[in-house]
Amino acid sequence: MANALPVDSYRHQGLRKLLVRNIMQKGITDPLVLAAIEKVPRHFFFDSSFLEYAYEDKPFSIGAGQTISQPYTVAFQSELLQVKKNDKVLEIGTGSGFQACILAELGAKVFTIERQKTLFDKTSKFLPLIGYHSIKTFFGDGYKGLPTYAPFDKIIVTAAAPYIPDALLEQLKPGGILVIPLGANDVQIMTTVVKEDEKTFVRKEYGTFRFVPMLENKAKEK
Repeated sequence: MANALPVDSYRHQGLRKLLVRNIMQKGITDPLVLAAIEKVPRHFFFDSSFLEYAYEDKPFSIGAGQTISQPYTVAFQSELLQVKKNDKVLEIGTGSGFQACILAELGAKVFTIERQKTLFDKTSKFLPLIGYHSIKTFFGDGYKGLPTYAPFDKIIVTAAAPYIPDALLEQLKPGGILVIPLGANDVQIMTTVVKEDEKTFVRKEYGTFRFVPMLENKAKEK
């Protein structure tokens, strides 16, 4: 993540249009998701020496063993989440903050948790600088969610989870959607869980993806 904000030039805006065209060709159809991807300057989340990679449809390392997700993956998860304006959305794994900004552009009230202290410190200061003052950032254990702020209309997990944490299901409103990449190995299955009522959950799978692991038990200081 750059220390000083780069300019969002016409060239960058053009590259975003090309990126949107690329992910449309891969099957993303939600016009609101596509508009959000086109609006958020992804190069803001890159160190200045790596700006040329910002609009490739690839993940990229952001330090602390974490990555900024591939734009297609961000769009895919966002589409599955079916965000409606003013939905209260919990994100597990803030990372660079790019996904949180996409959710905010979709009209969500975003609550996001990061367990890596270095990333939390950087991102929580950075998001207001680029205009995303409404995103609420928290340092903590994503497996526990945010019970103080529950329930949530939607929950999105942006790291590979070996199982679905009970706490997240409990914090989801009836009718709510959880989007989570499941699997402890190198490849995960993108999964949605719809909470029909307090005891009924409907689960669907949507193909394979690759995420960094969702680590358990406690927030990490470094």
